Amino acid sequence: MAQVLEFKLPDLGEGLTEAEIVRWLVEVGDVVAVDQPVVEVETAKAMVEVPCPYGGVVTARFGEEGTELPVGAPLLTVAVGASAADAGTAPGPAGDSAQQQRETKSEGSGNVLVGYGTGAPPARRRRVRPLTPTAPSAGSVNGVGSAPTGPLTPDAPVAAPAEPAAPEAEGSAPGEGPVPVISPLVRRLARENGLDLRELHGSGPDGLILRADVEDALRVAAAQGRTTTAPRQPAGPAAPPAQVPAVTAPPKAVTSAPALTGGTRVPLKGVRGAVADKLSRSRREIPDATCWVDADATELMRARTVMNAAGGPKISLLALLARICTAALARYPELNSTVDTAAREIVRLDQVHLGFAAQTERGLVVPVVRDAHARDAEGLTAEFARLTEAAHAGSLTPGQLTGGTFTLNNYGVFGVDGSTPIINHPEAAMLGVGRIVPKPWVHEGELAVRQVVQLSLTFDHRVCDGGTAGGFLRYVADCVEQPAVLLRTL
Repeated sequence: MAQVLEFKLPDLGEGLTEAEIVRWLVEVGDVVAVDQPVVEVETAKAMVEVPCPYGGVVTARFGEEGTELPVGAPLLTVAVGASAADAGTAPGPAGDSAQQQRETKSEGSGNVLVGYGTGAPPARRRRVRPLTPTAPSAGSVNGVGSAPTGPLTPDAPVAAPAEPAAPEAEGSAPGEGPVPVISPLVRRLARENGLDLRELHGSGPDGLILRADVEDALRVAAAQGRTTTAPRQPAGPAAPPAQVPAVTAPPKAVTSAPALTGGTRVPLKGVRGAVADKLSRSRREIPDATCWVDADATELMRARTVMNAAGGPKISLLALLARICTAALARYPELNSTVDTAAREIVRLDQVHLGFAAQTERGLVVPVVRDAHARDAEGLTAEFARLTEAAHAGSLTPGQLTGGTFTLNNYGVFGVDGSTPIINHPEAAMLGVGRIVPKPWVHEGELAVRQVVQLSLTFDHRVCDGGTAGGFLRYVADCVEQPAVLLRTL
């Protein structure tokens, strides 16, 4: 006999607490194998295919494409031990058999997706009849006596009734049925905007109210120029009428800022939300300072031309700048560090994991080149190309976007000369490189047209003083102007 198991959104690592469903890879009734990818989600770090640790027939999916789910929320349910014929569906992919499902019944996938291991399936859960609108009791939760607070499915586990009398759940009123909402994020969004969930009809399974339903209702209300219902206050004893003093003069008019209406609202989530959070934290916690210098990059550009004319893989300008950075960090290790605020210590790091800013359709991301100090210009070029391609394809993993110790930001590709970049927390410094353009320059005592670039260094003033930061930047500028300086460290 088939056993229905619930697969929840696993912890995807790196402190991520939610993910958005981008694309379902299976339909209800499909037969899935152990560790088969079932859904593609987008986190604040990357696009991830989530494999299911159970094999069987998909009986339900939770959340439409575009829905944002918190970690631990149900993704789908799988009937383990059932075949496609048992479920009344067409056969699934080749290799899925009833025998395989029976084996899966006693064994998990054995794989661990960060923070979410799988073992043998849990004990069979009691089945309860589907929830029906009934009058809640005094100790109701979510408006249903002792019914479960989780997904509204026939296979939800029975929750123990609360011992003390609990206050009435949000979105339901005495004498009314429960509001079909799973996500606490959806309830909070409705509560903060004064939206009565009882007035909505959910677009999810069995009328489940999704985040998209709430957002659509708020957009309709804004378009119609009306406000949503004020948040409901818990019932209590009626307050006595206040004594109103006699008015001897007409009250002054109270002026307030007009409410903002119209316009386009863009959710601050995903990559954009992660960038906003990190930059805000950097500004709050890091006392940063910036210094800059103009450098004559003519000789660097000439050296690159000679390298590429010698044959072999082409060397990128970014790789040469990265090689200069790693040499400079070897001389000034204070800038390859982080601050442990809890211990009040500066931690100087042994390896240089070099981040570089890459602009993609999903927003700004910072892939990390591991052990950049151990790579030559050719190896750096290849790694930059590989990570940049993955960034534009949206296939970078969370591990490829974290763990950097220093960042190189080449904003010159946008046609600008200078900037005061924000440090990529928890790093201690970032080198910014502007565009390289012909400018009048005094060279060997004469005015000439040279290829000039502006270099800027933003650094955490806790890890070093201006002398160290200035020494680092001056060394970088010297290597740009005279690449032969690098030969001393090769």
